Amino acid sequence: MFYRNFWSLVPSLGAILLSLITKEVYSSLFLGVALGGLFYSNFNIEKAIVFIVDNGFMKVLSDKSNIGVLIFLVILGTMVCLMNKAGGSLAFGEWAGKKIKSRVSAQLATILLGCLIFIDGYFNCLTVGSVMRPVTDKYKISRAKLAYIIDSTAAPICVIAPISSWAAAVTGFVPGKDGFTLFVNAIPYNFYAFLTLIMLILSVALKVDLGSMKIHENNALNGDLFTTEDRSFLIDTDQEDKKGSVLDLIIPIALLISCCIIGMIYTGGFFEGASFKEAFARSDASLGLSTGSIVAMLITMAVYPLRKVLSFRQCINCISEGYKSMVPAIMIFILACTLKSMIDSLGATSYVADLMRTSAGSFSNLLPAIIFLVGCGLAFATGTSWGTFGILIPIVVSVFSDDPQMMIISISACLSGAVCGDHCSPISDTTIMSSAGAQSNHINHVYTQLPYALIVAGISFISYIILGYTKNLVLSFGFGIVSIVVILAYKKVKEYKFYSKNYTLAFNKK
Repeated sequence: MFYRNFWSLVPSLGAILLSLITKEVYSSLFLGVALGGLFYSNFNIEKAIVFIVDNGFMKVLSDKSNIGVLIFLVILGTMVCLMNKAGGSLAFGEWAGKKIKSRVSAQLATILLGCLIFIDGYFNCLTVGSVMRPVTDKYKISRAKLAYIIDSTAAPICVIAPISSWAAAVTGFVPGKDGFTLFVNAIPYNFYAFLTLIMLILSVALKVDLGSMKIHENNALNGDLFTTEDRSFLIDTDQEDKKGSVLDLIIPIALLISCCIIGMIYTGGFFEGASFKEAFARSDASLGLSTGSIVAMLITMAVYPLRKVLSFRQCINCISEGYKSMVPAIMIFILACTLKSMIDSLGATSYVADLMRTSAGSFSNLLPAIIFLVGCGLAFATGTSWGTFGILIPIVVSVFSDDPQMMIISISACLSGAVCGDHCSPISDTTIMSSAGAQSNHINHVYTQLPYALIVAGISFISYIILGYTKNLVLSFGFGIVSIVVILAYKKVKEYKFYSKNYTLAFNKK
């Protein structure tokens, strides 16, 4: 009675509703899984438990691509730990402080580093914060502004980078399709990610601060980097070993990126005669990323003892510490994949596909914008992008199984909305990590980032409406860019008139 009808959607909808009410994603996803098992067994508790364990968790944990994602996450945590303990992050910060000469260049350098570290959002937040904090402090950039820069170059970069844990995760969430190719094809339509980066770079270059960020920046210029007295959200990220150099940061990052690229094209047959593009399109993202990251980690663990910055025992200890840092991401991924397995067993995707195929009609043109809003709301309430991917992407794929272009556009809208909601959420893991990396008061970071995120979200929503009807990437993306330029230019002109008026009044008074 629960197969291929509305009831087959209830476990997923229940997980969404619970996460919105409780703002807690782990229990919500687990209860969705439990409900799916009960439906499949017609409420036979014994059969439900066996089904959840056998066709749920065990099936997910025995899937080759899922195992690859989990391996990659653990390796990323290990690499971050290795670099911090080796002192590479601290050494790079000291070196950059000698090369950077202004506030704008310090912020642009932070953006550049954030863009270069595109492998993983956690990796980005933890590394960029510890590396650039001494530099931004030197040029009196507020901690809230640093946290905003870190947050805006973490998830938005990772979600448009083909070689990242996000790409591997999305690949695992796409049932019965070439997930990696879909992810790559969806990159140009990821409006929120691109427009966030454009907003960030232009606001820094034009020296425009929105909302309460201006208060924080003015206070920082006067020597107060925090603005508020509550500075309890501080995490000691000082390096344990001060013997490291800039090479101890550059070497592992370069190894990780290069080895992952080689691993990807290797699985796609590049060394068997395929072109670079063909190899990427046919690559096994999970296998390539996990293999490449393991090779990078092993080389790093051999180089550090030879350079006498870490002992072999210290390197080994980083594996367990790196695993611990990635436990939240691993739990979300496993639960989301298991929920997907439950609703697949109930025929939910087939039911939704049939329903949309017969009733959507012209309304389907608005679906990308609607999916964007749903992704925003769900990620905001739960604080996770990956949980949102796991719930929405299988439904999107089933709805547009006969329309490849709309499938790609809608997947990009889902990714875009999930990142946007994650950006705005005070309980988001990347928001919290950005605050920790910048050692900023967490609520300060949330409030100062919101004006930027909401403006970009509104522009992205309209862009998806345009894209849904016109299917024209240039027109819809062009609208987004022009809108940001106009808003920042208006703000800059308004500030100029304000200061000119005050200067004239003060001069006349004198």
